[in-house]
Amino acid sequence: MNEPDDLFDRPSAPVKPFEFDADVARVFPDMVRRSVPGYAELVGLAGLIARRVVRPGTRCYDLGCSLGAVTRELLLQTPPDVPVIAVDSSEAMIERMGARLAGVPGIERLVPLCTDLEAVEVSGAGLVVLNLTLQFIPPERRDALMARLRAGLVPGGMLVLAEKVEIPDAQGGRLMRILHEDFKRANGYSELAISRKRAALERVLVPETVETHERRLDDAGFAGHLRWFQNLNFVAWVAWT
Repeated sequence: MNEPDDLFDRPSAPVKPFEFDADVARVFPDMVRRSVPGYAELVGLAGLIARRVVRPGTRCYDLGCSLGAVTRELLLQTPPDVPVIAVDSSEAMIERMGARLAGVPGIERLVPLCTDLEAVEVSGAGLVVLNLTLQFIPPERRDALMARLRAGLVPGGMLVLAEKVEIPDAQGGRLMRILHEDFKRANGYSELAISRKRAALERVLVPETVETHERRLDDAGFAGHLRWFQNLNFVAWVAWT
């Protein structure tokens, strides 16, 4: 059962740095639906990319899988011999993902790992997905991670990367921030919740510019990349070997 996200509507509770703990796992489907514009379309389209890209004999990785929304699409859209390796460092997320995906066709191919994604050996990958994940990795470690993921992809393999981005233009950046907060208000978040969640995410979620992400993909050795999705300040790319 999906519970409503009321975590930041408690004025008496101290604002702590955001973490994917049991409380967040409990309300995560509602939180992400009301916080990330276009989230459902982003997840569904990632599955369609997998359907076109993933070949028999390869592996799929969902790094930072949370409750398994993308993992579910990978199970539904990829060949029956392809393991889907779903990684998250939050034990609460991994536990709830198992319950949420029970009965999904292909569930026997799921390999859940509760560990730091930077510790996972990626090899033989037809597809790697980082869906709103890289933004939680310290910026100084992102280049090395991307290079390692590129090295773990097979020829013809692809990376799907989705991120909240920083808009460097002062006027454009301000407009995107305002519209994102308006999106949250339209989805029922209070001014208190918006303010407290912003404070909790400060220095935990560190967005970068589109140019920084694309420079990193180039430096990692991808043959090419394409921006295929944007909704407000949320952008997704596909990069290929």
